[in-house]
Amino acid sequence: MDTSAFLPISKEDMQSRGWWWYDFLLVTGDAYVDHPTFGAAVIGRVLEAEGYRVAVLAQPDWHSADAFAAMGRPKLGVLIGAGNLDSMVAHYTAAKRRRSEDFYSPGKRAGLRPDRAVIVYANRAREAFPDCPIVIGGLEASLRRFAHYDYWDDAVRRSVLVDSGADLLVYGMGETATKEIAAALRKKRPVREITEVRGTAYLTKTPPEGLALPSFETVRDDKRAYARAAMTEAAEHDAVRGRTLLQSHGDRTLVVNPPAAPLDGAALDAVAELPYTRTYHPVYESMGGVPAIDEVRFSITHNRGCFGGCNFCSLAFHQGRMVTARTIESVVREAEALTKLPDFKGYISDVGGPTANFRHPSCAQQRKNGLCAHRACLTPEPCPNLDADHSDYLHLLRRLRAVDGVKKVFVRSGIRYDYLLEDRGSPFLAELVQYHISGQLRVAPEHCVDGVLDCMGKPRIGVYEQFLDKYTRLNERCGKAQFAVPYLMSSHPGCTLQDAIALACWLNKKHAQPEQVQDFYPTPGTLSTCMYYTGLDPRTMASIYVARDPEEKRAQRALLQWRRPENRAVVLAALRKAGREDLIGYGPDCLVRPERTAARPDAKPVKSPKPAAAQPAKKPAYKAGWAKPKPKKNARTTQRGKKK
Repeated sequence: MDTSAFLPISKEDMQSRGWWWYDFLLVTGDAYVDHPTFGAAVIGRVLEAEGYRVAVLAQPDWHSADAFAAMGRPKLGVLIGAGNLDSMVAHYTAAKRRRSEDFYSPGKRAGLRPDRAVIVYANRAREAFPDCPIVIGGLEASLRRFAHYDYWDDAVRRSVLVDSGADLLVYGMGETATKEIAAALRKKRPVREITEVRGTAYLTKTPPEGLALPSFETVRDDKRAYARAAMTEAAEHDAVRGRTLLQSHGDRTLVVNPPAAPLDGAALDAVAELPYTRTYHPVYESMGGVPAIDEVRFSITHNRGCFGGCNFCSLAFHQGRMVTARTIESVVREAEALTKLPDFKGYISDVGGPTANFRHPSCAQQRKNGLCAHRACLTPEPCPNLDADHSDYLHLLRRLRAVDGVKKVFVRSGIRYDYLLEDRGSPFLAELVQYHISGQLRVAPEHCVDGVLDCMGKPRIGVYEQFLDKYTRLNERCGKAQFAVPYLMSSHPGCTLQDAIALACWLNKKHAQPEQVQDFYPTPGTLSTCMYYTGLDPRTMASIYVARDPEEKRAQRALLQWRRPENRAVVLAALRKAGREDLIGYGPDCLVRPERTAARPDAKPVKSPKPAAAQPAKKPAYKAGWAKPKPKKNARTTQRGKKK
């Protein structure tokens, strides 16, 4: 088994390279996949390009320190991440049920990483190497850098830096911060003195000047203080105008430096074109491979950051809202490299990112002044300064279509339809329909009620309907039966049972039967999670309704799929509880038929709906823009707030 193209994963691998020492041990909760969409692979290759020796310890046995010590003490430090997902999200559903599969593990095997992986790994590493610098990073550390509400404990937890006992925390996209830390350690600077690096956090008893947040003890005990802190943390997450934030934890202060500047096009090109093998390590072949690679093996990421502003999305608190993009030439080179892979069949599965159709900052002022602290770029109405322009992205897609060996280029990442509509007169949507949709286009209206959409940070439903009409007309013009597959969410803060019924009625009016809906999942660090915990909108400090009762959450979800026979009893009970018996009957606006009981012998028996394929269609389903999508192969490869 030739593993020389990968970073070493064992002492034998290191010795085969003639290594008798190494600089960094890179610990990850995912299986080792050497692909640019996996954070551990990116950090490992970035350090390798800087001349460091890096060994990878993927999904180690955490029950003792033996696995951590197996390759010997690293010369400079241990770098720890939980993987591409927060480990609790990877392990549990929104209903807090244990997942049976883990797509980031060989053979989808669950249980190969611990709960709260960053904390556990850091403690084992400290046992193995008491005097070695330990740096935590990745998504889990990034989202949990402040005192934060934890859905699984149903309590406010301390910063993960406190609980892990690590020396430094890197948040956001960590290439620049990691290189600066590595350079300081190579110069033999004590890790406790490395306090100036942007995009990092540390603990001290002598804090510098900065903006003081309410302490951990205060936000733990006072929900209004928690909401104020959460709003400040979100507003200050800006590389241009963000300030140093201070939060006391007992007798020490957490110092969170301003975010690192996002990588520009040339730097993004350099990271993307490092010598990734683009596959999982061969050691996993006999275990069934690592399924998470299937969705991204032949995809290309062209951008970073998202100014979409969805309040439930963890991405803005990690990557930030400033959009930067790779150069077109670099993306074309990656496409040409894909055509040379032995199993490439001519199809690029995606050219996207957090939001596919963002290629530049939302307005010209951002590079100088940063993003507005208390103004969203797109909602509730698009900002007058919005620069809606798809010309560069359109040029990129045209170049990729012309690459020899490429048969089709798809856009499978979500698009922001509200941004698209602002680019009036652009041929982008027409070419998207003509060339770049694999039968289904993913969009995210999420709900239809104004108040709920405002809590989500989403545009009004009329904007989605306007987009859907345009999309349908273009499909008819092209003679294509392509669908818009909407993401919908139940039980988001602000959504009442009446609101869920209103969404069901809207779907019924649109003759839509969604197959994919999602319960709101309170992931750490988002404004929506703050709303869920506090019952307050941190933007206004106004009280909002929160569905916490499991039965109500079940009812809200069932209402969005009211035609399913298994949901019938729940939907009937919900409609009666809400006083909406008018929706139980035989009229076109009714959601369900009444029961057949002794008191109502004339009631017609309820028949299970026929399969969609067996029902005669009066008109093509795509005219309404809806489809019955195929189940996703890997439904958990992104942490929702997902792609837009």
